[in-house]
Amino acid sequence: MSMDGRPKESSSDRQAGYVRAQLFRQLLVYGGIGLISNGAGYLVYLGLTGMGAPPKLAMSCLYGVGVLIGFFGNRTLTFSHQGRMGHAAWRFFVAHLGGYLINLSLLLCFSDWMGYPHQWVQAIAIFIVAAYLFVAMRVFVFRTRYDR
Repeated sequence: MSMDGRPKESSSDRQAGYVRAQLFRQLLVYGGIGLISNGAGYLVYLGLTGMGAPPKLAMSCLYGVGVLIGFFGNRTLTFSHQGRMGHAAWRFFVAHLGGYLINLSLLLCFSDWMGYPHQWVQAIAIFIVAAYLFVAMRVFVFRTRYDR
């Protein structure tokens, strides 16, 4: 017991609190970067498709640009990664290939096959892929133990 009558905080309690705070900060920064980059990308997507570009082609072009912006923004600002950039870049590419395939599958399934408007499908896909990518980046891409 501490002097004020509360139980003493163990080192595992402090470590769990630090991990929760770090996760919360990463989610906030990731969300901020995502809102800016995906919001701008979505507006460009609407513009391109509004001018007649096929939805899947517009998404594919913009996905590549988003990957480049996302790597440097999230490596530095979100995850403060200090590991080897080449290894992280390769894992980032693999994670984003999965994200791209999820996005393409959603457009094919819900827009092409089921007939939902591609604008709505793409808007929802952004959030689904973002959630997948946050987990992939946290546990696979920017984990420094893989860089040794």
